[in-house]
Amino acid sequence: MEQKDSQPKWEINVSTKLQKAISADQIFSLFKDFFGLNKWFSSLPTCYGIYGENGEVGCIRYCAGFSLPPESGGAAGGEAPVSWSKERLVAINPIERTLSYEIVDCNIGFKSYFSTVRIVPDEVDGQNGCVIEWFITVDPVERMRLEDLVKKYEVGLQRMAKKIEYTLASS
Repeated sequence: MEQKDSQPKWEINVSTKLQKAISADQIFSLFKDFFGLNKWFSSLPTCYGIYGENGEVGCIRYCAGFSLPPESGGAAGGEAPVSWSKERLVAINPIERTLSYEIVDCNIGFKSYFSTVRIVPDEVDGQNGCVIEWFITVDPVERMRLEDLVKKYEVGLQRMAKKIEYTLASS
């Protein structure tokens, strides 16, 4: 097999701070619901388990939405095309509040994708708060620029944080 020069993987690091009244443990409990990402990620209306037990290493979720365009084709009848991915939980550490997953199949152009989410306590003036950090490593994606992909993840994470804050403040 002929060796081709490979481009370095893209590294994406985004984060957002949540209000003081929300603890890192509260936020991590939401992320442990691996099959329930759609509850918090507004551009992802569909997310459910297709293999294994929710939150157990090795389980796989199916996610579908509109945040990233599919590689080709669209939905029938001129509807917006749906992008989808199947994602496997590869590690979860409740003490460190980290969760790592990889995309095992998709129609959005990711040839390799590995992600870790970390929830970090943020002690300010004796008040609990936290920061959600999202680290992604992916091969360069055709039809996309790294800057645009970073922006999509920044906006997505900020919207998710606002929805979490609103929901937890209302309960």
